[in-house]
Order: sequence, then structure tokens, then C-alpha cells
Amino acid sequence: MLIVMSVNILVSQDIVGKWDLDVEMDNGIFPSWLEVKKSGTKALVGYFVAHNGSARPISEVFFHNGIIDFSIPPQFDGLNDLHFQGVLNQGKLNGVILDSQGGFNKFSGVRAPKLIRSMNVNWGNPISLFNGNNLKGWKSSDLKMKNQWTVKKGVLLNPESGVNLITEEKFEDFKLSIEFRYPKGSNSGIYLRGRYEVQVEDNYGLEPESTLFGGIYGFLKPNQMAAKPAGEWQRYEITLIGRRVSVIANGKKIINDQIIPGITGGALDSKEGMPGPIMLQGDHGIVEYRNIKIQLPN
Repeated sequence: MLIVMSVNILVSQDIVGKWDLDVEMDNGIFPSWLEVKKSGTKALVGYFVAHNGSARPISEVFFHNGIIDFSIPPQFDGLNDLHFQGVLNQGKLNGVILDSQGGFNKFSGVRAPKLIRSMNVNWGNPISLFNGNNLKGWKSSDLKMKNQWTVKKGVLLNPESGVNLITEEKFEDFKLSIEFRYPKGSNSGIYLRGRYEVQVEDNYGLEPESTLFGGIYGFLKPNQMAAKPAGEWQRYEITLIGRRVSVIANGKKIINDQIIPGITGGALDSKEGMPGPIMLQGDHGIVEYRNIKIQLPN
């Protein structure tokens, strides 16, 4: 239990908003995210994203004299509720998280940037991010593990679960086109700036959800299920300007100029104001990618 004394006189409006968090865990610093908003005139509610998983609703957030406190049930890991307690001081959050597996982790946080941009963008010519011959321009997400990604006949192949693959170059706003194919039941994802996952998963014939094919994982739900059957080549065209994202899947606009609230589970970091790479998820299932091209503002 975090015990603090606060001399600040703060009101609920001071904690309302979106927060980018860094969490100290046993093997490093991991990104997390919090949103606090009003429900009616008195109650506070919110959403929380841990270092993995999707955004989870918070039924009630307590905030008094600069101290924030809430609990949420476990999602995938552990059996216990997650408990979050922190102190807001001079615009920064610091505190501890008792996670669902009993871990005691310190965190620090700052307000997430709004990333407001002009929507009048002139795009340059497409640039290939994958040369079809080797992994030049890409790196592993974990240098301590074997990189299982290979190249075969112009196709980038993830033959088994392992590390994620990341572009060495980082980007701000862009238009990305990418083709992919997966076997039945497989799962991957494309992380924009390394922080926002567009789900790649075998969901043919299902109702659309934010955690399924074409969704911004846990946040934005496609307007239709545009997935083809497993084994067929498919295509995304993704435009990201600030927080605004549009996704065309197999020729159908399934997300149209929507705002991404914050980072999704599995993000590389929580530094939303900084450029970031394209990351291909390789720690879930078999997947192939090809024809990966990006357009940048002129």
C-alpha cells in the first residue's frame, strides 16, 4: 500500500485526461496507458492498458487531494485484481501498481500529447521498406533471442512464434500499404510508430470487434469484417496523421479518420510524441508479409 501525504489542493478535473506511463518491471521499463474521464458530474471512470492485453474499463476511479486509486479484475494473467495508486504532483504521476500476479511495480507518467495535425497533407512517392531479398532495414525486438524471420521468394516469413520485427527507421505521419497472408487460426499485428496495433488475425466470417481483424487493438472497431479466408493474400492501406487513422482492408474502408486514444498492449514504448518504427508482430503465430511500402509527407 502506498502511503503519502499531499499538501496540494486538487480537484477531479486535474486528473481527467490521458496519461502515458512507464512501469518498472523485473526485466526493464514497459509502457502503459491510463485515461480518466468524468461520468456525470461527480464520478470518475476510465480505461487502462497494461504492458500487454487490450484496454480495460475502470468502473470507478478515486481521486482525493492528489491521490488516485483504482482496481480492475485480471485480464489474461494472474488471479488477483490489479491495484493502482499514485500521486499527482506538478503535472506528473508517480506511484505503484500491484499487478494481477502479485508483482509490485513502480510507475511514472505524464500527460499524453494531443498530436493535433493539419489534415492537408501532400504525400511523397512510395518507398519500399522491404527489398524482397533480405532483412536489410529491419531488426529484432529482442537481440537476446534468435530472429526467426526469414525471406523466401520475395516474401517476409515468420515461420514460428518468436521475436517481433522492427524497422530501423522511425516515422511520424505516413501512409502504409502492406500485403499479408496467414494460415488458419493464426495471429499477428502491425504496430504503427511501434505503439498502435492494427490487428492481423484469421477472423473470416466473424462480427467485427476492436480486437479482431482490422481493429486498432482494444480501441477502434471496424465498420465491417473485411477479412478473406485464411491462406489468401490480403492488403491493408493505413493512413496515420497525428492520432487520426484510416484503414482500408481489401479495398473496403473499415476505419475512417478515427482518433486513436492511446498506446495498445505490446507497444514498444509510451513516448507518443516521438517518431516510431513499423513493427510486425511475430510472437503469436505464422504469417507472411510482402510489398511493404510507405509514403511520407512532402
